[in-house]
Amino acid sequence: MNIPKESKEVLIRLLKGNEQFVNGKYEAKNITIETLRALATYQNPHACVLSCSDSRVVPELIFEAGIGELFVVRIAGITVGTNVMESIEYAVKKLNVPLLMLLGHDNCGVMEYAQESYPELKEHFQTILKCVYPAIDIDKNSLESEDKLAKHHTIWVEEFLLNNSKIIREAVDNKKLYIAKCHLSHQTGKVHMLNDVLDELEIEEI
Repeated sequence: MNIPKESKEVLIRLLKGNEQFVNGKYEAKNITIETLRALATYQNPHACVLSCSDSRVVPELIFEAGIGELFVVRIAGITVGTNVMESIEYAVKKLNVPLLMLLGHDNCGVMEYAQESYPELKEHFQTILKCVYPAIDIDKNSLESEDKLAKHHTIWVEEFLLNNSKIIREAVDNKKLYIAKCHLSHQTGKVHMLNDVLDELEIEEI
């Protein structure tokens, strides 16, 4: 897969930041009030990250990013609906981010609830379940573990966005945006790519 140059540079930057985090060499800059004041009237983030609302998943920390570097959209289970999609579209169209990262994670409560409930819709959290069930419908093997389901769901989210957002689809088709499907391990802190592009990235020791 040919990753656009700017998208590739940003992805490498985030993955290297994650390596720093994993190795306990956290050296994030741009986390002071001076940075916030400098960005008081504008923003120019490097990437948009769609992540879970889970309190253990903090993109700015795990990618060693500072104020103004990431446009983060957080929603339980990275479940997508109109508001979530339009938030991402804003980052793509108005802020011109070259990278969209879809970040799932281990031990996701949403995935566990979906596995327990499938195929029924319970009284509560029906919107969330409706967003996760398609991944199960495509591959029932995703019911084997919540982590496997989280990864399958991340892949489904990409397809949903491409099929339902003209803005995102055109940005990808025109090589202005790359979508990176990733998964966070709680045990190691490492962010793994779900598609085989590491050779193309040419990053050492990732």
